[in-house]
Amino acid sequence: MTSEEKVKTQGVKRSPKWASVRKRYLRAHPNCAVCGGTAKLEVHHIIPFNMAPEKELDEKNLITLCEGHKQINCHLVVGHGFDYKDYNPHARKTAGFFKWLKKCKQKIKVVKQA
Repeated sequence: MTSEEKVKTQGVKRSPKWASVRKRYLRAHPNCAVCGGTAKLEVHHIIPFNMAPEKELDEKNLITLCEGHKQINCHLVVGHGFDYKDYNPHARKTAGFFKWLKKCKQKIKVVKQA
């Protein structure tokens, strides 16, 4: 385990199955759950696996979030509430809310242009 992986996993060793679960999850969920982006995707554990190792491979505990654009780091904001030391147990609801806001903003633009 590299030093970067140790920091990212809080020193907890990943399951040998993680890489294949991550790959399969990204194939099924290839877009950020917030913005729909496809760059710099992370498969984020809603409940960190170092806190609940039994949920590491549970797809119900995963969400695709990106770090790929300037406007918002979806992984940091939605997955961690602006602090990588924290986590958001409501990441799916938060992602849905941000998606809804984006739709509203687009509809407001259309109305203003009309």
